[in-house]
Amino acid sequence: MAGGLLRWLVFCLFNALICLSPVWTARSEAVTQGTAIVDGTAAISSTDEHFICATLDWWPPEKCDYGTCAWGLASLLNLNLSSRVLLNAIKAFSPLKLRLGGSLQDKVIYDTGDPQKPCRPFVKNSSEMFGFTEGCLPLSRWDQLNEFFTESGATVIFGLNALNGRVPVSDGSLGGPWNYTNAASLIRYTVNKGYTVSGWELGNELSGSGVGARINADQYAADLNNLRFIVDEAYHGSQFKPLVLAPGGFFDANWFREFLIKTKSSSLDVISHHIYNLGPGVDPNLVQKILNPSYLDGEASTFSNLRDILKSTGASTSAWVGEAGGAYNSGQHLVTDAFVFSFWYLDQLGMSSLYDTKTYCRQSLIGGNYGLLNTNTFKPNPDYYSALLWHRLIGPKALSATFNGTKMIRAYAHCARDSKGITLLLLNLDGNSTAQVNVTAHLKAVKLHRRSRTRFSHAHVAKEHKIAEGTREEYHLTALDGNLHSQTVLLNGNILDLDANDGIPVLQSVKVDGREPVYVAPYSIVFVHIPYFYAPACI
Repeated sequence: MAGGLLRWLVFCLFNALICLSPVWTARSEAVTQGTAIVDGTAAISSTDEHFICATLDWWPPEKCDYGTCAWGLASLLNLNLSSRVLLNAIKAFSPLKLRLGGSLQDKVIYDTGDPQKPCRPFVKNSSEMFGFTEGCLPLSRWDQLNEFFTESGATVIFGLNALNGRVPVSDGSLGGPWNYTNAASLIRYTVNKGYTVSGWELGNELSGSGVGARINADQYAADLNNLRFIVDEAYHGSQFKPLVLAPGGFFDANWFREFLIKTKSSSLDVISHHIYNLGPGVDPNLVQKILNPSYLDGEASTFSNLRDILKSTGASTSAWVGEAGGAYNSGQHLVTDAFVFSFWYLDQLGMSSLYDTKTYCRQSLIGGNYGLLNTNTFKPNPDYYSALLWHRLIGPKALSATFNGTKMIRAYAHCARDSKGITLLLLNLDGNSTAQVNVTAHLKAVKLHRRSRTRFSHAHVAKEHKIAEGTREEYHLTALDGNLHSQTVLLNGNILDLDANDGIPVLQSVKVDGREPVYVAPYSIVFVHIPYFYAPACI
């Protein structure tokens, strides 16, 4: 223990900004030790090049949950597209995937003139599904949105209304073929205007038991095949081919399996599902769930089961999380929009990436109580910075990482993005103990490394040894004053805030001697870029 304390004092001498932050000084008496073991011999799965995604929704200001109206002017129909903060927040990702959709997407008519219908806004009506009447997307607004997406460099996925033409059937579902006339006219208009939509998704939460409505898997498959035909026809002769996605609903193993079997193999590019595993936003126990490792582990079965279904059906389809807000009905203020939610969010990113999930869309970019950005000011909430650090530091290849020690440390590893070595993500769910973490390679990688060294010259080995004695980069995230409910996050002891030009601040690492352990403060998150870590999978 004395040796550990000495190393800690040396670490603090060179990293005073971290050690002098309130969280570290107030709670660093207890220190637990553990080892993060990373197997860099081969990737166990991979994500898309750009894994991070966020959603924009249709909810009007009158959308309220539990007496709170948290959506403001965050709808696709009224969002302030001239906000410099919003523009800079999206541009910082270069690019950020945006999935446009949500519950009301299946009640949206597109004002293309086909068919001829009045273009009216959503109106609150408690007798209607989701509490609102049918709404309309004016083409002028679609033009404005696409101009903004082009300027911000966003990659856009658009959710189409899948309920047109449906009729009730005896089993309680909605039957009859999808009337795709209006959707097809919007797709053709989009192509003719030269707008880039990277994917068209059919429906929102209509799979399985559905939310508000449901459609049987065989009918959904037939409709999806029609969407593929429409897309192929609209983009005929174009070098660019958008993705076709579905169903954007909650995972139901039997429904998803039947849907995949009955969909033409070439029709579906992405099978998308939603995650709200924490329960309702009004739940007083959300924080306890977020900080409970056993509860977090529970969602792994969804990812693994979907992966297994894709393998067993022989589908070439990729899996996406198309919407994930954790707690449904708009989340909970000062929980799902505060520092504590980064533990759930980053754990979800790490866990899903282990099972070949290609993209993960957070509900929401803005709106509700779970936005990456503040609904009124557009200023980033803590999870925005968590997402941006993942995007910039963590590459597509996921590696096996295990932690020997306390169960309150969550560990994930990937090949580093655009750099040598690996990036390790460590989450400390314990509010009382600092974790002293030693990072080691799995024995398989060590043996492979030793064999490979015999093929190199002495000069090469010496150079390699020198790299191994280099420095690593660490990014420590903590809450202001150690308050889990804070909407202000510190990076290496410095508050993250917009600069004088409403730009996203520089995310500056601290350099640490590679021979020292990683110190993970109570209730903190650390991204560790280790350029000298030997990982054949990353070469």
